[in-house]
Amino acid sequence: MVVDPDGIEDKGLRKGSIGLGGATVMGLASTAPVYSLAATIGFVVVAAGVKAPACMLLAFIPMLFVAFGYRELNNVVPDCGTTFTWSTKAFGPHVGWMGGWAVAVSGIVFLGSAAQVTGQYFFQAIGADDLAANKWAVAGVGCIFIILMAYVAFRGLDVAAWMQTFLVILQYIALAMLAGAAFYAVYNGNLSDGSITPSWDWFSPVGLTLKEFTQGFLLCLFIYWGWDAVLAINEETKDPEKTPGRAALIATVILLAGYVATTTATVAYAGVGDTGIGLNNPDVQENVFAAISLPLIGELGTTFILVVTLLSAAASAQTTILPTARGTLAMATYKALPAKFATIHPKYMTPGFSTFLTCGIGLAYYIGMTIISENVLESTISSIALAIAFYYSLTAFSCVWYFRKDLFVDVGSFFFKFFFPMVGGIILAAAFFLSAIDMFADDYTDPPFTLLGVGAVFVIGIGSLLFGVVIMFIWQLKAPAFFRGETLKHDTPVLVPEI
Repeated sequence: MVVDPDGIEDKGLRKGSIGLGGATVMGLASTAPVYSLAATIGFVVVAAGVKAPACMLLAFIPMLFVAFGYRELNNVVPDCGTTFTWSTKAFGPHVGWMGGWAVAVSGIVFLGSAAQVTGQYFFQAIGADDLAANKWAVAGVGCIFIILMAYVAFRGLDVAAWMQTFLVILQYIALAMLAGAAFYAVYNGNLSDGSITPSWDWFSPVGLTLKEFTQGFLLCLFIYWGWDAVLAINEETKDPEKTPGRAALIATVILLAGYVATTTATVAYAGVGDTGIGLNNPDVQENVFAAISLPLIGELGTTFILVVTLLSAAASAQTTILPTARGTLAMATYKALPAKFATIHPKYMTPGFSTFLTCGIGLAYYIGMTIISENVLESTISSIALAIAFYYSLTAFSCVWYFRKDLFVDVGSFFFKFFFPMVGGIILAAAFFLSAIDMFADDYTDPPFTLLGVGAVFVIGIGSLLFGVVIMFIWQLKAPAFFRGETLKHDTPVLVPEI
């Protein structure tokens, strides 16, 4: 056990659980490539039409730039609190607390979309289409899968890494199969009614309005989101200062290739019409891969795609719970949350209380959304994207400010500690504010969905962040030590015991 001069103990996580390969797999698995694309491509097309690949391509740029900031911060502060810890060290306790809250909100809200897709694709995989359309049957099965994934996360990172390696391989096989079949069909005349030959123009945003581009861009942030989970398990990796940052960069580049290729192939084959398998058809948008796989790869191939998609969604819940639980563990370790969040299971050496509480709150949110909304998936994804843009940009700016004395000492420092993180942070901050303005309108989603007389996505996205402000000040009254800068400051060491 390691204790710093202020009496803060190490977190008690298992050290050296995985290496670079396993960490890269966790970064890929955390984005749930098949699930993320299946759940979001349709909505990106609604916003940007055939320019969806442009949104996918351009959304990668701030992701890569922010990843450099994550890498640099992790090199010197390999703490599982990531955004919370880094932004506290850079900007102080209140900003840091809100960064940690945004990470937690993203993970908790995400579990609703994962449960929704898991339930839908489970029933479609077994041929029970009537149950796939029953929101309570979908909710019940989805919740069961999420609870099982929370248990896997609780059992330990080594167990999770083996499972995720297998599932990542399956997911990339599925994407290659689907994209390859779609391209082959388009270029060999086996077309659907709305098929379109791809054009280089699809990769340029020219022609989109600012609102169309911003909405599509924000949705694509959700598709890329998750690679940073590998930074939240930094204290459990081999060579924690180097491995997580390298794994995050490798994962983002692999994601770019898979996402752009699959998006282009899907738009080309399905088209952007509002009938049949067209991606503007509301019946297709939440089940894109289910809609296009049958004519492309037949019944057996479709079953494989459906099974992989539901496993991808379920597994993504597990890789989302991991960083969320470790973020709240770090917050509790530094006395920014109640000590119960820092409880570590003595056998599995995981934050059991934080893991199962994250799961419980996430499922409670999902059940509530199921009661009040008919478009749970779109509303959830859009609101998550706001929180993602918030905490990614905050992390990028934290990198710049934390290293402010070293930004111009050499070329590497200028680009990786200043230029790339600053540009990435500005892009994401702009996307956050422009999207929040658009989301205020009651017709942001189709069909329109309002809460408190304004757009429901705005209420969920901004409201959840503002609720964090309330919780923060309540906790400050009860336990002010963290907010006085006594438990976590710029020079507080990362408390990890020797392996």
